[in-house]
Amino acid sequence: MSTSTPHTITPLAFERLSLSWPDGTRALDSLTGAFPPGRTGLVGRNGSGKSTLLRLLAGQLAPTGGTIRADADVAYLPQQLTLDTALPVTALLGVDEKIAALRAIEGGSIDTAAYDVLGDDWDIEVRAEAELRGLGLDEAMLTRTVGGLSGGEAMLVAVAGLRLGGAPIVLLDEPSNNLDREARDRLTALVETWRGTLVIASHDEELLEHVDQIAELRRGDISLTGGGYSTYLEQLERERTAAAQALRSAEGTLRSEQRDRREAEAKIAGSLRAGRKAQANKRAPKILMNGQKARAQVSAGKLRGEHEARLADARAAVDRAEERVRDDASIRVQLPDPDVASSRRLATLEVPDAADELRPIVIMGPERIALTGPNGSGKTTLLDAIATSADAGGAEGTARISTRGGAWVTASTTRVGYLRQRLDGLDDEASVLDNVQRAAPETSVQELRAQLARFLLRGAVVERPVASLSGGERFRVSLVRLLLATPSAQLLLLDEPTNNLDRESTAQLVTALGDYRGALIVVSHDERFLGRLEVTRRLSLDSAGSVVGEA
Repeated sequence: MSTSTPHTITPLAFERLSLSWPDGTRALDSLTGAFPPGRTGLVGRNGSGKSTLLRLLAGQLAPTGGTIRADADVAYLPQQLTLDTALPVTALLGVDEKIAALRAIEGGSIDTAAYDVLGDDWDIEVRAEAELRGLGLDEAMLTRTVGGLSGGEAMLVAVAGLRLGGAPIVLLDEPSNNLDREARDRLTALVETWRGTLVIASHDEELLEHVDQIAELRRGDISLTGGGYSTYLEQLERERTAAAQALRSAEGTLRSEQRDRREAEAKIAGSLRAGRKAQANKRAPKILMNGQKARAQVSAGKLRGEHEARLADARAAVDRAEERVRDDASIRVQLPDPDVASSRRLATLEVPDAADELRPIVIMGPERIALTGPNGSGKTTLLDAIATSADAGGAEGTARISTRGGAWVTASTTRVGYLRQRLDGLDDEASVLDNVQRAAPETSVQELRAQLARFLLRGAVVERPVASLSGGERFRVSLVRLLLATPSAQLLLLDEPTNNLDRESTAQLVTALGDYRGALIVVSHDERFLGRLEVTRRLSLDSAGSVVGEA
């Protein structure tokens, strides 16, 4: 791979870009690169700084050093757009002010400010509805708030808004999160036909196949590889092979230099012993022996210096070779053992079937259930109802909760852990450590810090407010808070748990969940993840929220 440098033909470039958080932690340090015209996939491990870089380029963060050059307006889609549930859909589309002006004019207003806001966009409402229909969404969404949309629907609406805005440079942060298969296909089609400069930070390997180049952010440097994600992986494998060979060669040279050094020291020691013996036996005049001793010491010092220099060079070569070998850290997950018996009833779902009759579904023991269905089918609503039932039941028993889709849910345990899709269960103003400590008040701060380190949340990061975190960091805080909660959960509800996770961290999560002895209900559109998780049962909902399949 070759490192990018700013160039006059690149629409978006940055040089020696740096950012330090208020506590002094360095997020980016003297990063130089550029994004060429066309579609670029931005990849990197969790915590590498992808979201931070996009926020800097979009002007949402002010750099503490360096320069940014954008040849045109920059539009930005953040990871956490779905957190503001009260936001009108028109605002998510970016057309709220224009539609409000249009309504005022249609109502008879002659206020020149309304005409100025609307400009020439008299057909803005028609175009907004057309964008929604083109993405398979109901045009009636224009009257809703974000809280009335699924996470996937909200993401598609936001992308549609960027298309309507027509900014020449667009930055997307994990745009395929929460999207079902049909919505992913529509997003991919948008990406393939996107005009202008598009930068997509993503772990979605399928989506990244449809870009013109991959930019990797790793260890404070950025590099470009032409082609889609599979081409990038092939180049990565070639680099890994070459780096491993270079490391073996450097280690061989180091061993050879260490052996030569030992042999040279043995010769020096032998020579000095012979000189001392000769001096003790007085085989030559004292002045001559002193001269020979001085010359021997000078020679020994010179020989030592030569070997030390060669040894230092060999060690430096090993360090450089090790730097090229990819051994980046992944999160390490250990789940508590709730020891749930196979005969333990944990929850009952009464969900309408195709005939609109309630169909009871009982969650027993350490099951692994995948809850699937298109965006808007009510998967998250069911998880919300289970969590609400568990909270309402308390120490007195159970509570039967009705959902807006006509389902009834009863949780038979109060020990339910919920990883929400919106990741909105955290206190943004509190620190990472405070958020986790509230869920595990009996755990020592030292143990909490050790557990957070397993999730790559170390040092000063745990003292930072949650609001300053990237989407991936926020996810990890939510996950560790869930897993360290006391008492441990008997039923885990996971809503799109692989959002924002790199492939290595996803593998760690799969391994951990494979060892978990409680029950899982997992909502995910990631079929590869569900396959690796080895779910024991699948429940499929249709767009109306009815059960259409159970296996």
